[in-house]
Parts: sequence; structure tokens; C-alpha cells
Amino acid sequence: MDWVTAENVVAVVTALLGVLVSAGVVAYERFLQRGRRLGYRVQLNTPLREAGETTGDLTLWDGDLGDSNGSTLVLLRIENDGLRDITHGDYTQGDDTGGLKVTFGDRLVRAVVATIPRAFEPVKIDMAAGLGLRKHENSVLIPKVSLERKQYFKLLVLLSGNVLEGAIRINGFHETVEVHHNKSMSVDDRRPTFSPAARNITLVLAACVLTLATIIVRSDTPPPIGCARGTLTVTGSTAFAPVVRELAKKYEKDCDGATVVVDTHGSTAGIRELAAVGAAAGAKGSPAVIALSDGRKPGGYPQLRESMVAVSLFTLVLNDAIPVTNLSLDEVHRLYRGEITNWKQIPGGPDQPVLLVSRGANSGTREVFQRRVLGRNEPANSSLDCVRKDDPEAPVVRCELDTTDQVVSTVAKLPGAIGYTELRSGTGLKGLHRVSIDGRVPNVDEIGDSTYPYREIEYAYTWGQPPADSLTSSFLTYLSRGSGQDIIRTHGHLPCATPKGLRICGEG
Repeated sequence: MDWVTAENVVAVVTALLGVLVSAGVVAYERFLQRGRRLGYRVQLNTPLREAGETTGDLTLWDGDLGDSNGSTLVLLRIENDGLRDITHGDYTQGDDTGGLKVTFGDRLVRAVVATIPRAFEPVKIDMAAGLGLRKHENSVLIPKVSLERKQYFKLLVLLSGNVLEGAIRINGFHETVEVHHNKSMSVDDRRPTFSPAARNITLVLAACVLTLATIIVRSDTPPPIGCARGTLTVTGSTAFAPVVRELAKKYEKDCDGATVVVDTHGSTAGIRELAAVGAAAGAKGSPAVIALSDGRKPGGYPQLRESMVAVSLFTLVLNDAIPVTNLSLDEVHRLYRGEITNWKQIPGGPDQPVLLVSRGANSGTREVFQRRVLGRNEPANSSLDCVRKDDPEAPVVRCELDTTDQVVSTVAKLPGAIGYTELRSGTGLKGLHRVSIDGRVPNVDEIGDSTYPYREIEYAYTWGQPPADSLTSSFLTYLSRGSGQDIIRTHGHLPCATPKGLRICGEG
């Protein structure tokens, strides 16, 4: 895989670690720690003494304590602070007599009263069911009470003496319910800046960010992750050359120390050039050359490794002197068999001889046209200047040119000329216009649902598997992913790495 470099692996692992730890801490706190939870907090724990007594924190009682002098008032809030409801089935006792048992150390419970918010009517009903709320020696016995999330009730308990918060215990649940003591905060208390979970997440994410920063910014200022230094030559398809030139400029701008030379002479010529350079390199490894081809390479090059880049769309282009905008597939066949020699033989066409402007034998655009549209080879070349027939027996003028740009400029200046080119090269140019086939026009947005015939997969070939940290491997990744996809699409092609492109490229 081209993206597997040491820096990329560290970056991906670091990012995944940050995400997984963050998600793990949140899941632990919210779903494992906070499933069914019953919390209790002591909101009041006040000894009762006669007026005039002064021991520690002074508490005055305006009234007659009777035999309650030295007793303690405890206000206990019992709450469902988990994420799930607490039901009768969560209690250990199978019948309705057993619910919660709240003990207060060795202090005798003298009186108890429950207060329940008006909105929690079902809690009131449960509290009065069975034997109801009652006291027994050092305990308060509470019937089975169902508590939805965030529901609570309070107990005001009169005890025979002082009790420490740590001595208060609640039991009566199965292990599925966690009972815990919540601290009751006063107005003078300050909430912590971070919860434990937030603190842990912050520390892990900070470590991940520092690790990534260390990779990107080092003392020798290396190129960004995914970049490589050196010189690379891209050859092959002239139809795809505009895409590669734009990508090469952007790559050189983003990646210091990289030079990408685009030198295209046609798909077949590029394949042969790559094979010759690779064979000359021998055991030295994969040379820094990429050959682009409109369609798969010819047979006989087993050392070449292919990568699918995009689905390329091509179009017929016609000189503006011919006002024809659509040709049937049969008319295209007849034109290139020499059966239609004058445009007046086409409905709506003027009296003008047909000139066929084609590509040379090394052209992938021509090979795709023959295979996908004509279903056969084009006729023999009959003209060197695309104007006069050098072969008097040839039915029409047909010439061959080396590049897509030459085809476009020649069709634009010669009345009666028709040629073919990749989609964007035939758009917005003076002197020529695109021609649909059987009413179907090339459209990259509809390529997955269209039966438009003149299209092909663009392949990139290397000599064997280039090293993962090489400029060849880096530029291939840049070509087919990330911002490269946007540039490919703006030139009228569909990247193979997109969901739609992946399906079409997979079909071949």
C-alpha cells in the first residue's frame, strides 16, 4: 500500500489512540460506571442542643427538646443519578415487604419523615405501599420504590446522637445497582475545573497533538507527511496530460524538493518508454517514471504494475462550419468507413467534404475510440497536411497527429473537419463544438448511469512496486486521493477512489 510510511503509520496510530481513549473514557463513565446508580448525600447533619450551649459549631433550638436534647437531625437525599431507571426487580427481596435499609451506625432512630416532590407521584405511591416507611432500632426501612432517572426523595431523620457521614449505609439492591455517596456541596465550595474523565481525555489528546507536532515540525524541516523529494517523469497519455500538469505544479508547491516533469507522447509510447527505462535499470529497482495510459497497457509487459486513476470521458469535436450537433452511432461508423464523404449526406449538414482528423498509432485516445465506438480500426492515413489527399483512391481525407492539442487546433481551423479528444479539451474552444452520440452527451455527473460509449479507465503504470517512501509512490497517492480528486473532476474525469468511481473502475 502506497500510503504506508513510518510517518503515516505513527500519525494514524496516534490519531486512533486519541479517539479510542476519548471514546473509552466517556463510555466507561456514562455506560459502565453510570448504568443503574443510586446516590445519596447528607444535606443536613445537625446536633440539637438547648439554647446557651456552645460546643464547636453552635446550633440553637428555639423550643423544648424534652428528652431529645443531644439528638441529631439528618437530612438525607436519595437520588437516581445513573442512566437507567431503578425498578422493583432491582431489589434483593422478592416480596413487597423488603426494600432499602438505611442504617446510622449505632444511633437509635427516633423519628423519620419522607419528603417527595409533587411531580414524582409514582414515588409517593410506592413509599406508602406495603408496610410503608418505618423505623427499626438504628435503621430506616423503605419499601420498594421505583426511581426514574433524576428522580429523588428526602428523609429527615431524628437520631439519638451524633453520627458521622461515613457511618451511614444503604443496602437492599442486587449487584446491578451501584450505591454510592455523593458529596453535598455548599455555596462556599468550588466545583472542580475538570471532571476526572475530562481531565484524562485532555491529557491524552494533548499528548497526541504533541506527537503529531513532533512528526511535522522537526529540526531538519522535512516535507509534509506524504511528500517525497527527488525528480519524477510522467509520460504517456496526452489526453490526461492537462490533469497531470496541474497536479504536478500543486505537488511541487506543497512538497519542497520535489520536481515532476510531464513529458507525454501518447499512451503506447509512454508504456514503451517506461519498459525501456525499467529494463535498463535492471536490479537497481523501480525507476522514477510513471506512464499514463487511456485503457490497459498492451500485452507483453509483465513487469509493469498498474493503478486505476480515473474514468476518462472523451468526445467527438466538429468544426463550427458544420452545424451538426448529434450523430447516430451508425453515422459515426459510416464516416470512419469512408461511406459518408460529404456532410450533406448527414441531415442538416452543408455541402462540405469530410475531413477526418485522427491520432497516431501510439494514442490511447484513438485505441479507445476504435474499441469503444467504432468496434474496428480506423481506415488508413491518406493525408499528411489534413487538407489534400495523398492517396487518390482514399474515399476521404484522413490525417494522423501526435497530440490532443494538435487535433483540437486542426479541427478548429479546417471546415468539414471532425476529430476526437478528451472531454475538457473539447469545451469552450473557438472554432469547434462537441458532438453527442445517439443523443447522449458526456457528463461526469451521470457517468455511472449513462450508456455513453466513448469512455475509458485511465491507468498509471510503474516498473514493479516503487518503494513506499519514493516520489513515485507519493505522487501516485497524490494523484488518486485527496485534492487530486478535485483536480481530476474539474477536468471532466471521475476519480476511481470515489464511491461511484470505485464501482465503475471495478467493472473494468
